[in-house]
Amino acid sequence: MQRTSPAGMARLVRRTVRRHYRLLAAICFCAAAGLAVQALTPEPVATVPVMVAVSDLPAGTVLADSDLRAARVPAAAVPPGASASAVQLAGQRLASALREGSPVLDTSVVGPGLLAGAPPGTAAVPVRPADKSTVQLVAPGQLVDIVLSTGNGYEDPEETLVLADAVPVLWKADTAGTDEGLLGPQESDGLVVVAASPSEAAALASASSRGKVFLVLVG
Repeated sequence: MQRTSPAGMARLVRRTVRRHYRLLAAICFCAAAGLAVQALTPEPVATVPVMVAVSDLPAGTVLADSDLRAARVPAAAVPPGASASAVQLAGQRLASALREGSPVLDTSVVGPGLLAGAPPGTAAVPVRPADKSTVQLVAPGQLVDIVLSTGNGYEDPEETLVLADAVPVLWKADTAGTDEGLLGPQESDGLVVVAASPSEAAALASASSRGKVFLVLVG
């Protein structure tokens, strides 16, 4: 069998390349493009479940499993206070309205999370104003002055005292007249919860026994 010399082999390779250079060029181009795409394609982002509202939910809603669904979000984008399980949220009452698809955070429900970001020592204090209709005028985030009125204008002269100045409303009772998500199964018609400093909380704790409490919207 006749062996091809190195020079002959080189000529054969050159002839093959000239004959098929377009095909070889196309193959090289495709390979380069594939490597470029692979290099530019980002690595898959790790995601985790976050519970969100399945529809618009009004403040005061007692959450059920049917109100929630799990949405997958990047782990780095999970908001603080988010929940990964409906079990942790079922039975809790919304402190503020939620839009469809909004994550349900610890600040979204009635509980300690309502005080997130408040100054140290701030307390969530329930207040029952004498005029229950004023409760319908406030909403979470509204600032109110809380005023105590004492005396009857006859034997005892009337006096007014500002117990809390421009405190934010954290939550208010729904219009149904009962609430089982805040203080247990009891009447809560006209109840409002505000964020108060320690001194304001002490003054508010005994306010109803000293006279009539009123809310004044400010800010």
